Amino acid sequence: MVGKPIGEEVRRRFPRLTMSMVMAIIFYLINTFVPGTMEGINLPGLNINAGTLIGTIALIFTAIFLIRALADALVLSDILTDIFVKRLGIKEERSPKRAARELIYIIVIILVATALQPLIGTLEPSVKVPLATATVYVALGMILILIYDIGRILYRIVERKAESVADRLVKMTDRMKTRD
Repeated sequence: MVGKPIGEEVRRRFPRLTMSMVMAIIFYLINTFVPGTMEGINLPGLNINAGTLIGTIALIFTAIFLIRALADALVLSDILTDIFVKRLGIKEERSPKRAARELIYIIVIILVATALQPLIGTLEPSVKVPLATATVYVALGMILILIYDIGRILYRIVERKAESVADRLVKMTDRMKTRD
């Protein structure tokens, strides 16, 4: 993602994510339906049921395509998280202040979602149940995005500190080598 325009990255990753998911679903369906139709057919020389072999191969391909989809989804989630955080008006700074601000946003989201529940409870049941569910899921989605962003911030902070310590250790070993 670094060095590439966001639009280009989305244009490249989204179709790949979609195709990986479609292929994973196809192989999952193969794994679900085909082995049952091949029951009782043994492969000569391998002494293995044909359905078991096809099911295993289909499961392996399902896993491969899911892993590819997950890799693309992680990059796209970074992009979407950045867009969402910018829409909330949070500055692009990567600091503990930003993580603390996002923690406050999480608390506010929880309070607002909790405060809405009694109001939603006064509505008629045909509207109340879907609206209550939607409120919970929207709040949960926003909280998960903010937690993910906090994790990215903390990861980068720890990574910078670790690199700093590693640089100091290298300098110390270089000084010790020059003394000897």
